[in-house]
Amino acid sequence: MSDTPELILHGGKITTLDPENPEAQAIAISAGRIVEAGADAEIMPLAGSRTRLVDLDGRRVIPGLNDSHTHLIRGGLNYNMELRWENVPSVADALRMLKDQADRTPAPQWVRVVGGWSEFQFAERRMPTLEEINQAAPDTPVFVLHLYARALLNGAALKVLGITKDTPNPPGGVIEKDAKGQPTGMLIAKPSAAILYSTLAKGPTLPVEDQINSTRHYMREMNRLGITSVIDAGGGGQNYPEDYDVIQRLHDDGHMTVRVAYNLFAQSAGAELSDYERWIAMTEPGAGSNMLRMNGAGENLTWSAADFENFLEPRPDLAPTMEEELEPIVELLAQNEWPFRIHATYDESIGRFLSVFERVNGKSPFRTRFIIDHAETITPRNIERIGALGGGIATQHRMAFQGEYFVDRYGADAAKATPPIATMLDMGVPVGGGTDATRVASYDPWVGLHWLTTGQTIGGLALYDEENVLSREDGLRIWTQGSAWFSGEQSVKGTLAPGMYADLAVLSADYMAVPAPEIRQINALMTVVDGKIVYAEGPYGSMSPPLPPARPDWSPILTEPSPAQRQAAMTETHGAPTFAQSCHDGCANACGLHGHDHGIAWKNPLPVSDLKSFWGALGCSCFAV
Repeated sequence: MSDTPELILHGGKITTLDPENPEAQAIAISAGRIVEAGADAEIMPLAGSRTRLVDLDGRRVIPGLNDSHTHLIRGGLNYNMELRWENVPSVADALRMLKDQADRTPAPQWVRVVGGWSEFQFAERRMPTLEEINQAAPDTPVFVLHLYARALLNGAALKVLGITKDTPNPPGGVIEKDAKGQPTGMLIAKPSAAILYSTLAKGPTLPVEDQINSTRHYMREMNRLGITSVIDAGGGGQNYPEDYDVIQRLHDDGHMTVRVAYNLFAQSAGAELSDYERWIAMTEPGAGSNMLRMNGAGENLTWSAADFENFLEPRPDLAPTMEEELEPIVELLAQNEWPFRIHATYDESIGRFLSVFERVNGKSPFRTRFIIDHAETITPRNIERIGALGGGIATQHRMAFQGEYFVDRYGADAAKATPPIATMLDMGVPVGGGTDATRVASYDPWVGLHWLTTGQTIGGLALYDEENVLSREDGLRIWTQGSAWFSGEQSVKGTLAPGMYADLAVLSADYMAVPAPEIRQINALMTVVDGKIVYAEGPYGSMSPPLPPARPDWSPILTEPSPAQRQAAMTETHGAPTFAQSCHDGCANACGLHGHDHGIAWKNPLPVSDLKSFWGALGCSCFAV
């Protein structure tokens, strides 16, 4: 590192997560690393004539957020094609957006709403109906994914897919049909999500140059949220190396604004061992750079081990052949010192996986980390077994989107420790924070931090007792230091201590102090990765690097505010939803029943326990604008 810092941020409230120096006013950066953090009086004299100075004006700074389980590489290829319903306050708004996008989308392209939303976020507290979707978009194919539970297709999509009354149910799914045997447009993931994956894969893709553009815009969206690193968990249909060409090209051209560590996901049932034998001959963990590196195997090691996470359906029993298929793969990975991760929702599945791991460890001792992903219903006994083997648990905010369904199936008492994150931390097992975006939950980390620190779903349902709700510092630590362990980078990521990567976010509001509902509205005013400003807005907007306009020209992100564009979503000039916005901006109707604040839909999750604040659940007149 050079003697003179290249960048100094000063006059702020900096949460370093460094136990030796937990809070600072200023921070100095050089050659992509933290030089020093401390009081303004200590740091400012380090500045030279070429040091860039940024006045934080009292704002909160945190280490860059790190999503320990997401699907950025796949999500980036499709981001510019997808209409996002995160933060949309009503079914009426969602349908207006769907209609507008259908009118803009040229044949043969589809309108895709691919996850990240919940029916409980809507004022109407319900799903859009197939009839409403067909009315909004009668001619353009529409695919709306709801969790990994179901997909809603309009008539135009059924036609282009060739789904008729004679189409049989595919393996792993149900094509819903009416009393006359005609397909309704509902695809149901029962007993697995295969029908959803395979149907979505039939849609048109973007040309490679547009996929490159799309991935750049998706990384910019991550930066808007304060995300500086992710661990990509692979995905069905995401083949190595061909489907990694776009992200590799962006890396080689110097366009990475998020650090990506990626796992390799077994693709073909029956050929999973062959996949890993081939990949072990091609690459190795750590291959690449500190901006793009290979991280190991998973989250799918063998298809027979996939315990589907749809809480609308009963818990699946894994195939009796699972152990004999999983064991040789884990043994191969252990022998070659490949870290690995495995999708595991239920404790029953985790117990069986751990028995395999323990058996392999007895023959080929694990010399590197392994990861249990999700672990919603894990018990203390299995947490202990993970710790004894040197593993960690990557958690996500899926319960913020599916908590109501879990309570309905298993009861409120069972939900109180689903997942038992506080217990994991108490037992000393590494824990990471993440989203599992983009197809189930939102990629928005602030939904996750709100869920961790309040225990509430996005619909306002309180799931947890106080002992399973984390402090704000512990939530942040999971999303920074905690996640760094899962790529073996805990010595260089996760804190703002001298020598660590200069990855940080200047926040729009003070995460450590704002009222809990406002956590979900936080975003980054500035994001720094590798010591470079990769995104800035508001008072720092002039410092933001340019980005080519989104392609293609019908992309939804050109006309609708993204989930991370918090302030843009507040004004009609940026394409805000018009129905709820008109109520917010001056509806003349008074509501004698609820006495509510009309701005609540834009500022807070729905507080269903507070009738004086809750609006619209019963269809009050103020919403009928």
